Amino acid sequence: MDERTQIIFDKKADPLQRLTELMSYLRSPEGCAWDRKQTHQSLLPYLIEETYEVVEAIEANDMDAVKEELGDLVCQIAFHAQLASERGEFVFDDVLTIIVEKLINRHPHVFGERKELEPQAVRDQWEKNKVNSGEKKSVLSGIPKAMPSLTMAFRIGEKAGGVGFDWEDNRAVLDKIDEELREVKEALNNGQHDELEDEVGDLLFAVASFARKSDIDPELALKRALDKFKGRFGKMENKIIEEGKRLSDLEIQQLEKVWKSIKSE
Repeated sequence: MDERTQIIFDKKADPLQRLTELMSYLRSPEGCAWDRKQTHQSLLPYLIEETYEVVEAIEANDMDAVKEELGDLVCQIAFHAQLASERGEFVFDDVLTIIVEKLINRHPHVFGERKELEPQAVRDQWEKNKVNSGEKKSVLSGIPKAMPSLTMAFRIGEKAGGVGFDWEDNRAVLDKIDEELREVKEALNNGQHDELEDEVGDLLFAVASFARKSDIDPELALKRALDKFKGRFGKMENKIIEEGKRLSDLEIQQLEKVWKSIKSE
């Protein structure tokens, strides 16, 4: 057993070093053909999958699962760092060094002139510092295009709010929702599909902004609503089947009656 494999199997060794050595070994000729074949691009689906699995574990409040899924996510990060190190671009330690320095710079109220700031003030300061430091060219830059739209709406509103372009509170956003809903109705009456699409988008953005100003994650809120709908719909479907019928056999009024009975249970 060489020095590298000794570190890999040494449970008393530094875990980060064990992981780094393990990824290096798997990519070596003595390692695994699948691991050697991977690229940054080929690993993207796994990176996304592991991220969603972390989210699911947190939503389920399953800390054992959170611990395991975070490990899987770190594995993906280590894999990408290994690929970069083989090309002489950077190593895992560089990734860690950058984030440590970034966190220090983004917390001047902690590591500079000591100030007690509210969470929202810290969030606003964070957004301003990213632009002032030159890290971001624009307040709204840096948001991934592949991000789910509701989450993107949340982050865009948060970034704009960080430099003062925001509603005073969630009640102020309600007026904007009413305004956008009126414009949706007008577009519907005009019979212009493109106009209607634009207005629906504005309405959804306003609703996402209301959620943000209410300290609600709109993506999570919608997911929970969908899970609730799926559960109730499944119960309605089973109830109708138990009565020897099919959903297509019932009129909408009959379906509504069953639906209301499911909700009241």
